[in-house]
Amino acid sequence: MANKKRNRTYLFYFFGIYFFILFFSSCANKAQGPTGGAKDTIPPQIIRSVPQNGALNFAKKQILVDFDENISVEKIAENVIISPPQRKPPDIKAVGKRLIVNLLDTLKPNTTYTIDFGNAIVDLNEKNPLKNYVFSFSTGNEIDSLKIAGTVLNAEDLNPISSIIVGIYDELSDSVFLQKPFLRIGRTDEEGDFSINNVKKNTYRIFALGDVNRDYYFQPGEGLAFTDSFIIPDFRKEEVQDTIWKDSITIDTIRTVIQTHFLPDDILLRYFKESKKRQYLVKYERKQPYMFTLYFNTSLAEMPQIKPLNFDWEGKHLVQKNNTNDTITYWLTDSTCWEKDTLQIEMTYLKTDSLYQLIPTTDTLNIFMRKAISASKSKAKKSPVAALFKQDYKFSTNLTSTFEIYLPILIRFDSPLANVDLSKIQLSEQKDSIFKPLPVQWHQVDSTQMFYAIDYKWEPQKTYKFEIDSAAFTSIYKQVNKKYSTTFKIRSLDEYASLKIVLAEYHPNAIIQLLDEKDKVLYTKAAQASGTVFEHLKPTSYYVRMFLDENGNGKWDTGDFSLHRQPEEVFYLPKKMTLIPNWEFEEVWDYKAVPLLKQKPKEIRKDASKQK
Repeated sequence: MANKKRNRTYLFYFFGIYFFILFFSSCANKAQGPTGGAKDTIPPQIIRSVPQNGALNFAKKQILVDFDENISVEKIAENVIISPPQRKPPDIKAVGKRLIVNLLDTLKPNTTYTIDFGNAIVDLNEKNPLKNYVFSFSTGNEIDSLKIAGTVLNAEDLNPISSIIVGIYDELSDSVFLQKPFLRIGRTDEEGDFSINNVKKNTYRIFALGDVNRDYYFQPGEGLAFTDSFIIPDFRKEEVQDTIWKDSITIDTIRTVIQTHFLPDDILLRYFKESKKRQYLVKYERKQPYMFTLYFNTSLAEMPQIKPLNFDWEGKHLVQKNNTNDTITYWLTDSTCWEKDTLQIEMTYLKTDSLYQLIPTTDTLNIFMRKAISASKSKAKKSPVAALFKQDYKFSTNLTSTFEIYLPILIRFDSPLANVDLSKIQLSEQKDSIFKPLPVQWHQVDSTQMFYAIDYKWEPQKTYKFEIDSAAFTSIYKQVNKKYSTTFKIRSLDEYASLKIVLAEYHPNAIIQLLDEKDKVLYTKAAQASGTVFEHLKPTSYYVRMFLDENGNGKWDTGDFSLHRQPEEVFYLPKKMTLIPNWEFEEVWDYKAVPLLKQKPKEIRKDASKQK
């Protein structure tokens, strides 16, 4: 009897635990819910529209488009473009499965309108875009059906440039680009490609425009591109082969179909910004008590005139300009100026007005110290600023233990140099175990009095010593340097490579540049008829660019619309050059053999509008 009672107890516990687990397992499954299937990658599909796409004699102000799922409209200003351009942009919104477009501007009679939605229409959940959806209608009896297409490249580096307006005029003078909105427009995608749809048969001028203020015509300061020829849109019928597949490997049938090919479809526009920039003062600052700096947004045509209001600096200052002449530093050499917490000056300079004319402007500037000098730091009633200049005169060099054979010794100072004693500078070469002195060829690199060089024709694998005795350099503040000494060895020639670029068609104005893998210029040389040689190159990968220096100033120049001058032509060698040590490479380059659109290697090709 006891055994039966015990067995019942075991069965009770067993079923109790079983139902407990079953109950909580079912609850957990309910909480988890269905796992769902594959992720939705299909964009929303159009079911119907009112009016129909391509409607004629349309006179209403609302367009409705129904989709098979809920939608949203993303980044309307960036994606949607209407042609002809509208002064009042339409109101575009999504309500459930419906797209609603309310036209707010007056519609022109007998005109074809095109609304290119780009990638604005997406499904609500997964954001799959309905790419390049275009809706057209006409206020007249027919739809204009021709198309103009092409590509916009950045003129300086041949990168594609997105979000640029491309438009046409049926008036053929240059002045229309400065006066009236485009007749019809398109916008470039990330590859720089554009299409202007629903164009009427006519003769046109075409322009690209970085339309900052969205008025659809050129204003000084905006980027642009133009062609020297007229555009006449046309089309031709072409037979093309259409393959129908039974499955992924088996062809069902091949049929011939007739397609319409719109022309021109290969317009190339080289986009640039003119060198005309607004000239203005960006900021001013006083990082140290003994100097202040003025920053302008562009190179100055004339130096500003400075009149001190609360201090005297006649014969007590030094002016330093940078190489681009847009940053000017004033070094004060008198302690009565240094100790002022605020330097008050009257500055007269040339500033650009709204018409891009330089006009004299006078401003009063109160130049504060970043951190006021505390008198409590003064000891023995000495000027705290004067005490500052008891520090050593600091400088830096580019010397390393292993040094490049083509480099000079470069020396940069923290403040302008007043005097150098060359007898206290020694350069020597190691021969056996003895260092033998060499001549020191000292020269100033730029106008700042802070950057100097020592040139010497180094020999490979040789060891040199560079020594500077104390007080060899004296700053304008009577600071002197500490003693400095270092040894360095020149690399072996076996560690370098060389590259010779031979132009298949030599151009006397060609300038050839070697670039790194970030498209940054490393070396620049004028092209030689016998071949342009770049020696002592590190064995790594390079890219090659060339521009035609039409004005002979040694640098790439942009265009000028008022002078009808295009930017100087740029070409890329369409491959990467990978160099290996102790090897001489030669490349014959026919820079016209590959179309400009296909020249730039993909590894360094990027959207120019997204570059900083």
